[in-house]
Amino acid sequence: MTYVPSGLRPPIAALWISAAMLAVAPAPAAELVHIAAARDATLIEDPEGARANGAGPALFAGRTAQDDGRRRALLLFDVAAALPREAIVTSAQLTLRMTPSNAGPAEVAVHRVLAPWSEGPGLSTGGGGVPALPGDTTWLHRVYDDQLWIFPGGQFVPVPSAALTVAGEGFYSWQGSTGLLADVRLWQRAPQRNFGWILLGDEEMPQSVKRFDSRESLTPDYRPVLTLEFALPGRGRSGPETPR
Repeated sequence: MTYVPSGLRPPIAALWISAAMLAVAPAPAAELVHIAAARDATLIEDPEGARANGAGPALFAGRTAQDDGRRRALLLFDVAAALPREAIVTSAQLTLRMTPSNAGPAEVAVHRVLAPWSEGPGLSTGGGGVPALPGDTTWLHRVYDDQLWIFPGGQFVPVPSAALTVAGEGFYSWQGSTGLLADVRLWQRAPQRNFGWILLGDEEMPQSVKRFDSRESLTPDYRPVLTLEFALPGRGRSGPETPR
């Protein structure tokens, strides 16, 4: 043991302060990014795959009163382009605004899509859609009229990434889900696997369909948004990068 004269020893209090400073080194700062939808569309149940709505101001999920009444909404956000490459995503929140529609409560589930699709030019303000045009996505087609879904109604993971019960008009956020976070992290590291989400509502009860503003909404604040919280390694809460 080396002896140090008392006059050269640092005060005990100073040692405690140094240890405390090491113990509470600043954690990475949390940052937010709000991502607008890059693409969206509504799949309209039709045995011929002849109806579409890719450029309309609304998205639909659930069931109408028609015999072929199922509607499913597709959404895609370019996650990789919106984040720094080294970002560590810690939370994900999908926010949609529901416009006046059937007011009864219904669960809307978010599933990860497994195949690429196009948005298309077909434009309808209602849930019935319009005759499909080249490049539209339909109940049968990923891209009308020569690229098909393996299954009618879209290809997606059967287990939802998140689910939320919605009712009346207003904003709704799917958040706090490990599934959504896992999807976003996958798309960040493998952008080629980002085919977005599909929203499924109550497909058993007629007139249960829910109507949400799409990315073509005339009111920008009503458009779909994906909000991500992330941290950057080596950057403390004060902002500047920690010296190495």
